[in-house]
Amino acid sequence: MALLYTSVKPTPVLKDELDIVIPTIRNLDFLEMWRPFFEQYHLIIVQDGDPSKVINIPEGFDYELYNRNDINRILGPKASCISFKDSACRCFGYMVSKKKYIFTIDDDCFVAKDPSGKEINALEQHIKNLLSPSTPHFFNTLYDPFRDGADFVRGYPFSMREGAITAVSHGLWLNIPDYDAPTQLVKPLERNSRKFDLSPRYVDAVMTIPKGTLFPMCGMNLAFDRELIGPAMYFGLMGDGQPIGRYDDMWAGWCVKVICDHMGWGVKTGLPYLWHSKASNPFVNLKKEYKGIFWQEEAIPFFQSVTLPKECTSVQQCYLELAKLVREKLGKVDPYFIKLATGMVTWIEAWEELNSVEGTEAKAPTGKNE
Repeated sequence: MALLYTSVKPTPVLKDELDIVIPTIRNLDFLEMWRPFFEQYHLIIVQDGDPSKVINIPEGFDYELYNRNDINRILGPKASCISFKDSACRCFGYMVSKKKYIFTIDDDCFVAKDPSGKEINALEQHIKNLLSPSTPHFFNTLYDPFRDGADFVRGYPFSMREGAITAVSHGLWLNIPDYDAPTQLVKPLERNSRKFDLSPRYVDAVMTIPKGTLFPMCGMNLAFDRELIGPAMYFGLMGDGQPIGRYDDMWAGWCVKVICDHMGWGVKTGLPYLWHSKASNPFVNLKKEYKGIFWQEEAIPFFQSVTLPKECTSVQQCYLELAKLVREKLGKVDPYFIKLATGMVTWIEAWEELNSVEGTEAKAPTGKNE
């Protein structure tokens, strides 16, 4: 499908309060398609894999580029908590950012179009989601009542209409669906399209995920309030050398949702859409996911049953409590979860250490192509 992109630059919203985090192993030519929407923002690029490989970044973008050598230099022994050869390396970008908000995107995601043919400014929609309240405690049947043209329906309690703070905005995808390997294998030609009646369609909706309900979070089109929920956005230790992969973003989503429920914050899902262009190999994915397919049947009930103590009044406290429970409960399922719990604690220690230090020692090479 040929996609044409606009040359009109929109007025940037929260320009000085938001970083765009991109994990990659390749040249970032895809940024040309996002230029009208991203060029005025600061990018944090986390290069995965071989740190000696030079990746090309189109001119005109303001960015910091980190590779594995930078991660090891900045975090020292605590670098062990950052996955290697895995897009979960992106969470290092969350750690080194100093901005209030984060938008993260994969390098195989492009600008989508709505049913009218208008290009979707995904970043702008995420910001709208984050800056408007959520409704986690009572479901509104018109979905997000804070969207333009929407409102609360009859019977919605007036005492709840102020809503809750939105911590996370979870976007969706057109074209290649975000499937697990078994579903990829049985539906190899499935596409999420706005053109064909036999395929799932573009749905013009944003909704708050109800309190007490988990969801499968995907990291390729995600924005969040870093100041609120950043310390819980750890994508797990699931890269090279680990017995499981492709559950890193979902693990973060389960942890984040439990903590948001505890803190009284909201998580939105729906708009904006991206155009996801590359289907990963289902056989490679199956090898990475195999144990996770079984372990999730233990992990999800675990998260569904977790109750955090009232004494946990910060995200860091909540996350360390979760790490303790993961070690105690899921460690019985497999020793890997003990290792993951250790990584969770190390992540918080590194987050605290790095975010209490201001100075050049925490900085990677910065580029601004002119």
